[in-house]
Amino acid sequence: MTTPPSAPDTIVLIHGFWVTPRSWEHWRTHYEARGFRVLTPTYPGFEGEVEALNADPTPIAEVTLPAIVDSLSALVRGLDRPPILIGHSAGGTIVQLLLDRGLGAVGVVLNSAPTEGVTVVPLSQLRSTWTVLKNPANRHRAVGLTEEQWHYAFTNTFGEEESRALYRRYHVPASGRILWNSVLANLMPGPQDAHVDYTNDARPPLLFVSGGEDHIMPPAIQRSNAKHYRGDTVTERREYPGYAHLLPAQEGWERIADEVLDWALAHATGPRSPVAGAQ
Repeated sequence: MTTPPSAPDTIVLIHGFWVTPRSWEHWRTHYEARGFRVLTPTYPGFEGEVEALNADPTPIAEVTLPAIVDSLSALVRGLDRPPILIGHSAGGTIVQLLLDRGLGAVGVVLNSAPTEGVTVVPLSQLRSTWTVLKNPANRHRAVGLTEEQWHYAFTNTFGEEESRALYRRYHVPASGRILWNSVLANLMPGPQDAHVDYTNDARPPLLFVSGGEDHIMPPAIQRSNAKHYRGDTVTERREYPGYAHLLPAQEGWERIADEVLDWALAHATGPRSPVAGAQ
């Protein structure tokens, strides 16, 4: 595919919970080999490696979703040209929040966590997140997964040895505060942290990508999230049968990486003024 001179030259890869930017290591080199500048920012306070965050998860326990979005908004606003935004899991929610602010040229979300108002809760999702939600005190903690829980939630289509290796390389605890707030958001009056305007016609195009075997963010969540968007801006969805939640590391990821990039380049919009009132 020939890339127009005005097309985005930068890709921003945004990670989700229970992992760090290290989870994008293969996609980063893959896209760099295609000539793109690739950024893999992390959340405020997460600048250390996986091993350091496992040893001291205090930054994870203290981070908030608004702080994450503000930090990434500043990064995107500082670029010379609107980038392609690609987010995985909670990173997919963050991409949606950035697009709602008018940031980025186009967005792709892989096995995305939902934005506010999506109330579909499959049983496999409850099982995957129960280690956090079973105890309200976890709202003030960073909560990790065991190897068994990781295999069920992230790598259920992987062999046990590969799943264990990926757990050791990528896994960190997740913010109980943000996970609990996402559950309570649909019960609270007024917009909460993960609110987007589903009728925002200034939002750049958005592609939802689902792994057909994902337990923690099953395709039903992506379908519901995509259907919530009612504006005139492009919103599309693709599903890849046989893929688990950790789709960016599963065999065959290269094809998906290329296909979503080609979609993004075909749908990318030019520079625009940020949405009025965006922070």
